[in-house]
Amino acid sequence: MSSAPVNRILEHTLVDGPGNRSIVFLQGCNIGCRYCHNPETQRLCSGCGICVEQCPAGALSLQEGTVAWDAALCTKCDTCIHVCPHYSSPKVVWRSAEEVFREIDRNRPFIRGITVSGGECSLYLPFVRELFERCRAVGLGCLMDSNGTVPLWKEPVMEVCDGVMLDVKAWEEGYFHRLTGGQNEVVKENLRRLSEMDKLEELRIVCLKGYVDAEQVIRETARLLPQEIRQKTLLKLIRFRPVGVRGELAQTPAPGLPYMEGLLRLAASCGYEKIRIV
Repeated sequence: MSSAPVNRILEHTLVDGPGNRSIVFLQGCNIGCRYCHNPETQRLCSGCGICVEQCPAGALSLQEGTVAWDAALCTKCDTCIHVCPHYSSPKVVWRSAEEVFREIDRNRPFIRGITVSGGECSLYLPFVRELFERCRAVGLGCLMDSNGTVPLWKEPVMEVCDGVMLDVKAWEEGYFHRLTGGQNEVVKENLRRLSEMDKLEELRIVCLKGYVDAEQVIRETARLLPQEIRQKTLLKLIRFRPVGVRGELAQTPAPGLPYMEGLLRLAASCGYEKIRIV
C-alpha cells in the first residue's frame, strides 16, 4: 500500500482539468520556482519548531523532533505557513492511496475525475498509480499536473493516467535555471513523448516578462508538437500574480493585458487553436 504526504484535498475545482474535479495537492517539490504562489508546498517539515511558538491556537506541538498538528484545535489562520522559513507546512499528513480514495469517492456523484498536483506529484508515483487505479475502477478520469522534470514516459503510472497538464516554466536553459534552480532537458523530452502517447492534456506557461521567455516557449513548443496536437491541446497563458509569492517577486505586478494578448496572437500564429489567458 502506497502513501504520500498530502498537503490538502479540494473537493471541487473547475480550473484543474475538464469538468468539476477533486484535486489532491502533495507536499514536496524538486525545483524551487521564484514565482511559486504556493511556496509552502515545496519542502517537507524540518521540525525546527518555529511555528510551534507562534501558533495562536496552540494547535502545534514539538514531539521528539517532529511538529505535531492537532486539526481539532486549528483555526486555519495559516500563521504557521507564514512564519516558516523553510517553505513548508506542519499540517501535511502522510496518507495512503486507499484513504485518499475513500475521501474522494464521497464526491463521486458530483465530479468527473481527479487531478493530482503538488508540490510535484511525480515524486510519489507509486502512490499516484495506486490512487488512479482505484479511481478509474469507479469511472473517474485521472490527470497529473506536473513540472515535467521526471521522465513520465518511462513510468507505469502512464498506463492509468489519462493525461498530463505540463508546466513549461521556460525554454532556454539559462532562463529555466535562474527561475527554478533546475534543468529542463527532461521537460522537453516529456513534451515530445507525451504528445506521441496522446497524453498531453494541457500546456501551461506562467508569463512574467524578464523571468520567463514565454515567446520562446510558444515558438519552440509549436515546432516540436505536431499540428494535430497543437489544434486539440489547451494552451494556458497564465498571468503571473504575486499572491502568496515570497522573496524578490513578492511585490512584482502582474503583466499587462496587452502583453498577454500579444502572446495569444503569437500562439495562434504558431498553430495553437485552444488558447486561454487566465
